[in-house]
Amino acid sequence: MDRPIRVLVAKPGLDGHDRGAKVIARALRDAGMEVIYTGLRQTPEQIVNAAIQEDVDCIAMSILSGAHNTLLPNVVELLKAENVDDILVIGGGVIPDDDIPFLKEKGIEAVFTPGTPTSVTIDYIKNNIKRK
Repeated sequence: MDRPIRVLVAKPGLDGHDRGAKVIARALRDAGMEVIYTGLRQTPEQIVNAAIQEDVDCIAMSILSGAHNTLLPNVVELLKAENVDDILVIGGGVIPDDDIPFLKEKGIEAVFTPGTPTSVTIDYIKNNIKRK
């Protein structure tokens, strides 16, 4: 690779808890990735615009507000509307196991729930980026 993997860590929606996002941002950074953290309360439009502007390889969204079935697929839809198909989109947070198949069907390529070692997320990103 000619440059480090670039990851946008985002918190979609209205929840105000970002400890998990900060933990994963630090772990990704420690693994040699460039990390852009958008901060709290981002709309799907803001996340997609930042991802395109920052030319990221991956969008990693952290959510625990319960709005994951709406907000995460909305990001994928907006990427498609912008003809962006080379960004890996993953999610994490308090997401019930029963909702994970729906999210994957909607284009969230992996979902990491509490207790997932950060090394699992790091390895998944390294092995699945779609860089052209």
